[in-house]
Amino acid sequence: MAPPNESSDFDLHGLVGVRVVDGTPADVAVVRRQLGHPETTLDREPDLTVRFVDRLAPAPLTLVGVGESGYDDDSFYLLQAKGGSTRRTKIPFDRLGPGAELVCERGIPAVPHLLATVNLVLLTRDVLPLHATALEVDGEGILVTGWSKGGKTETLLAATSHGARYVGDEWVHLPPDGRMLGLPEPIRLWAWQLAQRPDLLASRTSAERRRLRAWSTLSRIADGMADRSWKGSGMVRRVAPTLGRQAYLQVPPADLFGADGMVSSARLDAVVLVLSHEAPETVVRAAEPGEISRRMAASLAEERAPLMVHYRQFRYAFPDRPSPLLESAGELEARLLADRLDHVPSAKVTHPHPCDVQELGRAVLDAARGARTRN
Repeated sequence: MAPPNESSDFDLHGLVGVRVVDGTPADVAVVRRQLGHPETTLDREPDLTVRFVDRLAPAPLTLVGVGESGYDDDSFYLLQAKGGSTRRTKIPFDRLGPGAELVCERGIPAVPHLLATVNLVLLTRDVLPLHATALEVDGEGILVTGWSKGGKTETLLAATSHGARYVGDEWVHLPPDGRMLGLPEPIRLWAWQLAQRPDLLASRTSAERRRLRAWSTLSRIADGMADRSWKGSGMVRRVAPTLGRQAYLQVPPADLFGADGMVSSARLDAVVLVLSHEAPETVVRAAEPGEISRRMAASLAEERAPLMVHYRQFRYAFPDRPSPLLESAGELEARLLADRLDHVPSAKVTHPHPCDVQELGRAVLDAARGARTRN
């Protein structure tokens, strides 16, 4: 194992500084991949520290979720990480926010709740983290938002094929000055999406394409077998969705769009809410005043749900140690949503799923132009 570094810094648009302490090069790469930003040198104290150690909590813990979390007299620990890894993480839920320190065992595949913690810091800075895609089209900024898997990434794939520039996907930060700031973390692209952008699929390595074909083939075989009545078909029906969820590639946006196809920020000129439905047509409608901000308050609560599961376990372990920031996060988000979105020209697009990527992209861009014209 490579020796740990003394420290590595990351600066997210000057809004949140993250410092990695005592991480190996592989550990630093994990944080870099999650944040989507290159290393830099902070000229201020970090807002969030991620410290790496060889081992956490060697003494027996009291368990909350068996195999999931536990605690000792002072601290709370997550016992699993991404992919079922047994690397542990110490998280001070009652002190999450500016100045927090997450402590992870070296070799962890992803720092649990890293982006959720960054988002909490942003809320204290009057910045709204929004689950969204942001684009710049002919000098105008379009924010595409909605529930998870509602069509945001599909819109990105369509718009960038016609000259739009990538600002952000998954998380976009909205400060009070009217800009959209991207967090260029890797984009998850499903096999059916890439099938509609063969140019992007062709740009991936042969190993990635083989992996995608293999999982897609296994998924199709399992789906076909699950539709039949035979001994063992019930087990296949249970396994088939899991196989289907493996047919994707995780790709850094710079690999997809290149330096000329990306900008780090854009002005927020229009917002489009995307929703999927069971009907075959794609429909563009005007959004009611305040509709998008009210809907997205629920979406943001859903995005924070995995963090809140562990926060409730922490409160079970330490009933007298609440987190004021976590308890008030929903109210902060609702206020910022109304402030950042309610005055912006807006529309909504409802579409089938899976969708025709290009058709959805055209509808979203037309909806944004129409919303601006109406205003």
